[in-house]
Amino acid sequence: MNKLNHIAFIMDGNGRWGKKKRRGRNYGHLRGVETVKQIVKYCVKSKIPIVTFYVFSSENWRRPKTEISFLFNLIKKYFTQEIQSIMSQGIRIKIIGEINKLPSDLKKILNKCIKLTNKNKKILVNLAINYGSKNEILNASRKTKNFSIKNFEKHLYTKNIPNPDILVRTGGHQRLSNFMLWQLAYAELFFLKKLWPDFSGDDLKKIIDKFKKSKRNFGAV
Repeated sequence: MNKLNHIAFIMDGNGRWGKKKRRGRNYGHLRGVETVKQIVKYCVKSKIPIVTFYVFSSENWRRPKTEISFLFNLIKKYFTQEIQSIMSQGIRIKIIGEINKLPSDLKKILNKCIKLTNKNKKILVNLAINYGSKNEILNASRKTKNFSIKNFEKHLYTKNIPNPDILVRTGGHQRLSNFMLWQLAYAELFFLKKLWPDFSGDDLKKIIDKFKKSKRNFGAV
């Protein structure tokens, strides 16, 4: 049975879900946060040590300014209101992405949360914010001396973190969208038509069950 260390999520479909409910894209993002909370709780209960959520890509700056502002305010509100719950669940927060390019008030809240949760050990939750894998790879390449895979990986955002075993993408699209291109080289990929706000712990359990039964050769026979 395969050991599961790390699950990555592309949380696609929030905006479409909100429009489908005739409440607008931002309502979908709001409900998507509730799904994140439930999935983290499920992973804590299932003793999955690491999860990564694709929150805001480096390409998402092309979205309407009002939507970007809503997303950033949603993140700030979540970490302001939920920090005690985060601490009580033993969640450690890590941000991967170009955090220095985020608005100063958002950056301040995220850095505070990283510091407060640094010693928590039940689960590591990576949030990919202003993240683009091509830039990550390019920047790591520039910093690497005596080039080797091991030395290169020391300069990725995910250094010292096992690569994802599973990628889950909701929303019906079957693409990686510039997410963890290096780290997902041997991940098992699961693409679901279900939109992110409709995704549940039961859906994740089915995926994990399939993963544990799959044969992973990593190039061998």
